[in-house]
Amino acid sequence: MDTVFVAAGSGAQPTGQESAHVAWPSRRLITIWFAAFTIIAGVAAVSAGHEDSDWSTWAFGAYAVTTMLLWFTRGWLLPLAVAVAGALVAPLLWLAALMPAPAEVLVLTDGATHLVKHGTPYLPPGQLVDWKLYNPYLPVMEVFGLPRSAGLAGVLGDPRVWVSLTTIALFAAAFAVMSPHGLRGCAECRHRVAGLTALAVASPVIAYPLALGITDPPVIAALCLTLALASRGTLARAALVLAVACAAKTTAWAAVPVLAVMAWVRYAPRAAARFTVTAVAATGILSLLAAPAALATPDAVKQNLIDFPLGLTKFKTPAASPLPGHLIAGLGIAGHYSAMALMVLAAVAFTAWILLRPPRDARDAAWRLAVGFTVIFVLAPSSRFGYFVYPLALLGWRVLTKTNDSERTAPTPPDALLVPAGGPAT
Repeated sequence: MDTVFVAAGSGAQPTGQESAHVAWPSRRLITIWFAAFTIIAGVAAVSAGHEDSDWSTWAFGAYAVTTMLLWFTRGWLLPLAVAVAGALVAPLLWLAALMPAPAEVLVLTDGATHLVKHGTPYLPPGQLVDWKLYNPYLPVMEVFGLPRSAGLAGVLGDPRVWVSLTTIALFAAAFAVMSPHGLRGCAECRHRVAGLTALAVASPVIAYPLALGITDPPVIAALCLTLALASRGTLARAALVLAVACAAKTTAWAAVPVLAVMAWVRYAPRAAARFTVTAVAATGILSLLAAPAALATPDAVKQNLIDFPLGLTKFKTPAASPLPGHLIAGLGIAGHYSAMALMVLAAVAFTAWILLRPPRDARDAAWRLAVGFTVIFVLAPSSRFGYFVYPLALLGWRVLTKTNDSERTAPTPPDALLVPAGGPAT
C-alpha cells in the first residue's frame, strides 16, 4: 500500500493529516516573559561592562517598551517589532559600526582569510602565539567571515550581520515546518511563524549572543530545524541540516546519537542507521569541501579543535566561568585530568540514559539534549556561562512548540528516509 509523506509547512498539497491551528502562548505569559527580560537587561546594564553593557542598555529600553505595549495594546506587530529592533538590530548595528570587533568576529574573519589563501582556516602550531589566534570552529563556520575577507567593508562585511540573518532564516524555517498547514495558503500560519520567530530572536538567549558576535545562535537554530524535521519524519532532511551544524561547531555533534536513538524507537532501526550514516558522511564531506587542505595539517587541526577547547594548549582562553569543571581543572594537572574524566563519565551516563529511556519524539530529544548540554558545560575544564544558551534555547523551543499536536497526527512511515515527498513507501 502506498503512503504519501509530505512535510507540513512545505506548501505541499494536503494529505488529510493536517492539524488544526493551535494557540500561541497566552498574551499574559508573553508579557511576563518580557517583564523578566527587562529585569535581566536592567541588572546587566548596571553590572556588566564594555559591549555587554551597551547591549543591555539597548535591550532594557526595548524590553520595557515591549512589555508596556503588550499590556496596554491588543496587537502583536508593534510590540514584537520594537523587541526585535531594540534588542537585536539596533545594538548589533551600534556595536558593529562603533566598537572594536570582539574576539569571535576576528577569529571568523582571520580564519576565512587563511582559508581562502591556504585551503584551511587553522594556523600551524608554530604560529599560535596568542589565544586569539586559535580557531575552535569547524570549516563551515568560516563562511560567515568570507564577506569581510573578500573586501566588503563596514557593517555589511561584519560576520555578525550574516550570522544574524542566517539564524533568523533557520528559526523561521523551523517554525514553518512545525506549522499545521502550508504557509502559502494559510495566512494564520504565516503570522504565527513570523511571531514565533520574532519571539525567539528577540529573547536575550538569542539576541544577546547575536549582537556580540557569539557564534552559537545559528547552530542552535539549525538544531531546532533538525528537531522540527525529525518530528515530521523527514529524517533525510533532518540529517542534512544537522550535518551543516556539525560541520560548523562541535557542540552540534551531541544531537546525532540522541536523534539516532529517537529514529530507532519512533520509526525503525534501518531509519536510525540511515540517519546516522547520512549525518556523519555529510558532515565529513562538507568539512572537506570547506577546508580541503585541513587534513594535510593534522597537528594544526588537533591544536585548534581539540586541545584549545579542552584547555590543553599553552595559551588559554580567558573566557572562563567559576563552574565546577573549571574550578577542578584549576587545581593543576591532576585536577585537569580529573575534570576530563568526569566529562567522560558524564558522557557514559548520558549514553546509558538515552538507551535505557530513549526519546520517543523530537520534544523528548530536545529535553535530552538540554540536560546533556547542561552537564557537559558544568564539567568542562574551559567553559563559560554563555554556553548555557544551548539548553535554555532548547527548553524555549519546547515551550513554543508544546501546544502543537503535529507529532500525533503526522504520518510515521516505517523508514522515513526511503520516502520522498509524494513518493510511495514499500
